[in-house]
Order: sequence, then C-alpha cells, then structure tokens
Amino acid sequence: MSDMGFHIESLRYRYPGADTPIFEDLNFSIASGEFIALVGGSGVGKSTVLRNVAGLIAPSGGRVRAPVRRREARPTAFVFQDTRLLPWRRIRANVRYGLTGLGLTRADKRERVDEVMDLTAIANLADRWPHEISGGQAQRANLARALAVRPRLLLMDEPFSAVDALTRSRLQEELLAIWRRLNMSVLFVTHDIREAVYLAQRVQVIRGTPARIVFDETVPGAGTTVRSDPELQAFTERVAGAL
Repeated sequence: MSDMGFHIESLRYRYPGADTPIFEDLNFSIASGEFIALVGGSGVGKSTVLRNVAGLIAPSGGRVRAPVRRREARPTAFVFQDTRLLPWRRIRANVRYGLTGLGLTRADKRERVDEVMDLTAIANLADRWPHEISGGQAQRANLARALAVRPRLLLMDEPFSAVDALTRSRLQEELLAIWRRLNMSVLFVTHDIREAVYLAQRVQVIRGTPARIVFDETVPGAGTTVRSDPELQAFTERVAGAL
C-alpha cells in the first residue's frame, strides 16, 4: 500500500450518550487513485464513517492515517447528499468558497475555479443563483467545489440519491470520467448496490450492531464492464447477499 493512501485503523465511534458504538473495529486502506464504495442499510453508520475519515468528528477509538497535506490543497473534500450551496452566493462564488485559507492568489483561485467548472460542465452557470439551477446542476456545482481544493481523497455521501434516474445515470458517468482523469481516491457511500458495483473498484458492506465491515472485495473487471455484464450482475447478487 502506497504511503500516499489513507489507512483506517480499528476505527470506532459512539454517539454521545449512547450505550453501544454505532460501529467498531473498522480496518481498511484506500490506495492512491482507488475508488471504494461503502454500502449498508439506513442508520448503520455509513455517513458517520465518512465524517470520521474527513475529521469532521473525532473517533471514539482507533485512528485515520492520512498522507501529509500538500501545499495549497486539502487531504479530503466532502460531497454531501444535500448540495449545501450558499443561497446568497452565485455558482462561481460557491465553487470558490472552499479555497479560502489555502494561501492562493486571486489569479490562482480564478484558474482553479475555471478548471473545475469546465470539468463538471457548469461554466455556463457561473453567474446563476442556486435557486435558478436544477438538482443535477447543483450537484455538479457541489462536486466542483470539492474538486477545487485538489483533495487526495474525495468523500461522497449518497450524492446522487436526490435526482431523477436519468440524471443519476449521467452524473455517474461524469463522475467516472472525472475520477479517471484526475486519478484521485474516492470513498463513495450509497445504499444502492447497483450504483456501488458499477462505479467502484472495490465494494465494502457494513452491517450489524455495532456495525462492522462484513464484505470487502474487488469488483470483477472494474472499469471495463458495462451495466448489463453477467459477471457484474452476479457480483451484485453477492453484495446483496452480504447485506
């Protein structure tokens, strides 16, 4: 495993006041450039795992080892299910928001924002307000804001669950294209097994009380298969069995 990866070691989290941890003894690594999907039922702690990895909350036990932070970048970036665009900022200003505190010049910020807005196909929306764009466009802006900080690890919490099926399929394709181009690591949380199998190189299933990872396998032919591939469908059934 490369030193550029993230290592989750004996991770445990108990909500304040709770008798039982929501998950414990989580151990896995995310290699540089690897795409992992974490699948589990509602309330099992998937989003809490992401927040622990991101450092938004402190674990009750164990630790997350991350690569040394690069200058003018952040180790992780978070794409929430709710886009959380600031309604008083235009789309371009929303995308630029995460660059605060990175020591970038105004020209550097402008270059980065232009780059990620082109990459996510929202350059034409720069002067729009959040209420003037569609759900799919808002999620593209949400993704652009995360990409602008050039994270080593992109954390995604069911980012496509609130859009219609056609938009969801398009966003999945766009995400794969961006991931391949940028060669970044992704930890993608979803309850949709087919989405996990289609997008990821590895699929993990988290289950139980306290929750643990009960399944962790490489997707057969990851990156080369199509949605209707029989081998992919068989693997999807195995993931469903693990749930």
